[in-house]
Amino acid sequence: MRSLTRDQTRAIDRFAIERLGVPGVVLMENAGRLCADAVGDFLHGPAGRKVAICAGAGNNGGDGFVVARHLSMRGVAVAVFLVSPSDKLSGDAEINYRIARNLGLDIREVGSAELPMSNLSKMLAGFDVVVDAIGGTGIRGALRGDIAVAVEQINAADRPVVAVDIPTGLDCDTGRAEGPTVRAKLTVTMVARKKGFDAPASAEFTGEVRVVDIGIPAEVVARLAGEGQ
Repeated sequence: MRSLTRDQTRAIDRFAIERLGVPGVVLMENAGRLCADAVGDFLHGPAGRKVAICAGAGNNGGDGFVVARHLSMRGVAVAVFLVSPSDKLSGDAEINYRIARNLGLDIREVGSAELPMSNLSKMLAGFDVVVDAIGGTGIRGALRGDIAVAVEQINAADRPVVAVDIPTGLDCDTGRAEGPTVRAKLTVTMVARKKGFDAPASAEFTGEVRVVDIGIPAEVVARLAGEGQ
């Protein structure tokens, strides 16, 4: 399977939802569950371990809530650090946020006077692994504001990071880091590698790349990827 550009990735998701009738929340569930599997493998067994999920307000963050739920069911002590205001959540991400809250998972909104973003690295220091579920393939250019600070804090925590789909801050198409960018040990990417991963310098940020199948037929992916050339 060839590597996918940002636009191809969007087109494939859109086709699955609009033409095949696969609800976005099902794709999110598949992505998050498979990421949880990868985190468990990374830990050589999840039970009794501590995992922090840093989540944004978009679909990448929604994947992170699914990861948190599945890891919690496997005996992991999970904490979700939401680095965007919860009132910015919508759609499938909000659905999974509400499920996580209804289950009583530990969700902490970072950026308040009680939990300043500048203290995030200290909060992450006691975890075995940090999951980066802040921003996805749609990010272009240098990060700004709280998201940039959150990424800097993740790197400063000096904990192993597993990135969901793409390390936050890395450009999907070019593989360049224009500003603060998460440095992951493992990137669990959906459907196919991203075009930016073909740039040798991107490996500094992605670490090992694992591709997972979230339920979109390979022939659909191949056809839409070919049309995007």
